This record gives sequence, structure tokens and C-alpha cells, in this order.
Amino acid sequence: MKIFPAIDLRDGKAVRLFQGDYDQMTVYSEDPVDIARSFKAKGAECLHLVDLDGAKDGKLVNFDTIKAIVEQVDMYVEVGGGIRDEERIRQYLELGVGRVILGTIAIKDPEFLEEMVSKYGEKIAVGVDARDGFVAINGWKEITDKESFEFCRYLRDIGVKTVIYTDISRDGSLQGTNIEAYKKLREIESLEITASGGISFEEEIVTLKDIADAAILGKAIYSGMLDLQRAVQLAE
Repeated sequence: MKIFPAIDLRDGKAVRLFQGDYDQMTVYSEDPVDIARSFKAKGAECLHLVDLDGAKDGKLVNFDTIKAIVEQVDMYVEVGGGIRDEERIRQYLELGVGRVILGTIAIKDPEFLEEMVSKYGEKIAVGVDARDGFVAINGWKEITDKESFEFCRYLRDIGVKTVIYTDISRDGSLQGTNIEAYKKLREIESLEITASGGISFEEEIVTLKDIADAAILGKAIYSGMLDLQRAVQLAE
């Protein structure tokens, strides 16, 4: 299982939100490139970047920061946050980003999603954010009528290789992740699952190793609840 430490970007800084709330934001570093280097030094080979400004208002505020990370730190990078058109996808892929993550647009414009998956293949991942079993969009503020597991099956059927599944209620809470959800997702054949949201304990890494392909670690490594180097070793 691959470990993706997360860096959430706002105004060029590394921050964390509590359950997606921009009013509950903690700034962890003014230098996200330095954070990425520290993750690399601890054995992480992959990096999960979220452009919070892009997610909130579609602006490409953090492009230069993402560019610096990709150019200066030798890691496999995936990027999400406000990617709503092919131009943005192309910009990131031309930078050297390994894959881009589509979120709200995947629900709102299925034709666009299918076209991008057909064109870019496994370089397109979809972030599925769930609250009470239904997909949430627009920065988690709007709950749709789409059942999250059914939506993941649909994604598999149209050729999406990787789904990043987040139980919103667990995100940033340091209370543990929704293991049962990932067991259920494992039943969808040929779909690679990235576990995200609330992973806080070493035993969760050990359990997820058998049911997920990757895990995103955020607040737990920033707060010191999880040691990144140890997490990478446990996941191998």
C-alpha cells in the first residue's frame, strides 16, 4: 500500500482545514516545498496536494507552489482542488504531476468526466467525498442524491482506475477512519481505492494494507499522532 502524505495549499501556505471548513484553518508552514522535502526524507515516495483556493473559487493561486514542489522534490504527485476544465488538467500534467483528481465536476458533468477518462486514462482519478453514504460536492457543502458506493461502481464502469474515498465525518477529527466503507469498496473489482479521512492509528494502516491500494495521511502526521516514517514502513 502506498502512503500519500497530504499538503493542503492556501495562498501558497501549507494548511489544514477541519472537515473542510475554511473558517477552521490551521497554518502549518509558510514553505510547502520544505514540508514535501521532509516527507521525502521520511521515506514517502508519493504526495497528495490539494489546492484549496482552486476548490473554493476556481482560482489558480497555488500553481507556482505546486510547480516548485514537482520540480524540486522527487516524488509521485497527485493534485486535486477545483479542476473543472481540460486546460487545468493539461497544465498540471505538463508540469509532471502523476495524476489529477476530479471532484465536483465528476458529478456535475459526467460527459466531461467520461471524455477526460477516455483521453487521459489512469492520469484521471476521482475524489468521492461521502457524508452519511451520499456524495458531497462544492467543498462538501452540498449533499447529492447519489449513493457513494453506487457512484464508485459507475466510475469503475466508465474506466476510472483510482477513487479517493473520504468519509467527511472522519476528516481532520483524529478519531479514526471508516474501515467498513473500505471493506465494502474492495468488493468493486478492478477499482483501486485510496483511503482518506481520519486515519490516525498504526493499526488502521495495518488493516488498510489488506483492503486499500493507498492511504492519505493528513492531520495525524502534522499533530504527531502518527509518525510518517513508521507509517510508510507499516504499509510496505
